[in-house]
Amino acid sequence: MTNPDFLNLPVAVAGLGVSGISAARVLHGLGARVTVVDGGSGEGLKARAAELEALGVTVRLGDGASLPEGTELIVTSPGWSPDSPLFAAAAAAGVPVWGDVELAWRLRKPLPGTGQPAPWLAVTGTNGKTTTVQMLASILTAAGRRTAAVGNVGVSVLDAVLAEEPYDVLAVELSSYQLHWAPSLRPHSAAVLNLAPDHLDWHGSMEAYAADKGRIYEGNTVACVYNLADPATEALVMEADVEEGCRAIGFGLGAPSPSNVGVVDGLLVDRAFVEDRAQNAAELGAVSDVHPPAPHNIANALAAAALARAYGVEPKAVREGLRAFRPDAHRIAEVGVVREVTYIDDSKATNTHAAAASLAAYRPVVWIAGGLAKGATFDDLVQDAAERLRAVVLIGEDRALIREALERHAPDVPVIEAAEGQTGAVAMAEIVRTAASLARSGDTVLLAPACASMDMFTNYGERGDLFAAAVRELAGE
Repeated sequence: MTNPDFLNLPVAVAGLGVSGISAARVLHGLGARVTVVDGGSGEGLKARAAELEALGVTVRLGDGASLPEGTELIVTSPGWSPDSPLFAAAAAAGVPVWGDVELAWRLRKPLPGTGQPAPWLAVTGTNGKTTTVQMLASILTAAGRRTAAVGNVGVSVLDAVLAEEPYDVLAVELSSYQLHWAPSLRPHSAAVLNLAPDHLDWHGSMEAYAADKGRIYEGNTVACVYNLADPATEALVMEADVEEGCRAIGFGLGAPSPSNVGVVDGLLVDRAFVEDRAQNAAELGAVSDVHPPAPHNIANALAAAALARAYGVEPKAVREGLRAFRPDAHRIAEVGVVREVTYIDDSKATNTHAAAASLAAYRPVVWIAGGLAKGATFDDLVQDAAERLRAVVLIGEDRALIREALERHAPDVPVIEAAEGQTGAVAMAEIVRTAASLARSGDTVLLAPACASMDMFTNYGERGDLFAAAVRELAGE
């Protein structure tokens, strides 16, 4: 179906990945004259290019830095760096740059009978985004709303806003990349879960990274949800330009003060969205309703609950949604108990902030750590976790950085380094056997590497799958 705003509009789509292909298809369907540019030229890209060209889309491979003549709009894939020559050329020519989220926001359609598009409840943060958005979608579903977890997870945000059967409300995960390219985004309510250094090579500085995260609060109408344990998230709320009447709502693991959500005697409690919140509270569920009930996951649940309550969901549905939810694989997942030792797969902990949250959930721990550090430092992580560590098994290319931090802050903790040069299943089997030899009854062997995986494994998913397989082998299954 064509759209008069895009009919015959010359648009360049930057990137031939999943989001780029989706954007190209949508724009072509709206009647735009689409040219896709990508600096690569591999066989996989050529096959994708051929599919788009069959639709009438122009594709230029190996030419990702060049702005097609006459372009009036660029729609970029999220990962393209802001300092790309393509965007410098766009700035010089006065051509606007949108991401797929910005395009989706502008293409929203009114819901039947309301005249308004489906509201977006948006989530960002360094860690916990996917889990929180999926929890939120589970709560909204329990409340009887047609919804989906979209954005940086699950359903494409473009597919969601253009769905033939419209959604009532969307739970939207947004990365800092996506927020950077979404200037007109104005969610109903939004949460920043936490802030820690990540993707600084892309953003250029921690300040720029935080500023892009903070974009999620711009124009919020009901609630800006922030982390009471992370003052940087509250600072972003204070800096945001929101609609009149929008409220700052904090979440934390302690007893909540008015306008916050928190925990009292093992219960999740709301003192934000109740009448006379100075005197009253609403029970939203129990800590035991959260799976797994690790501290950082309880915080995720509180953030999801706050967004749901901002939208008007009743407490009963919050509890039902949390009870029904189970996290994706490789997120603090128990994979087995062998000879009274528990084995936990948190392969998704690919940075220090995520690993710290995982380590805080268990004691004593045999920690499997290492991989590609992505420029991270490990002193704070090791110093905070030192008293929990039984032993450490170091793996991967940048293991020396963690070893040196252990020497400085946990010199009495035994450290064994996995053999260098091994990868895949062979390497992981040896790693798990080594960890098992260091563990005692009641301990936890925790795969929370604090690093990326690609030096030894295809991705964090393979790393976690091979860990689980090695544990099963250890158990004799």
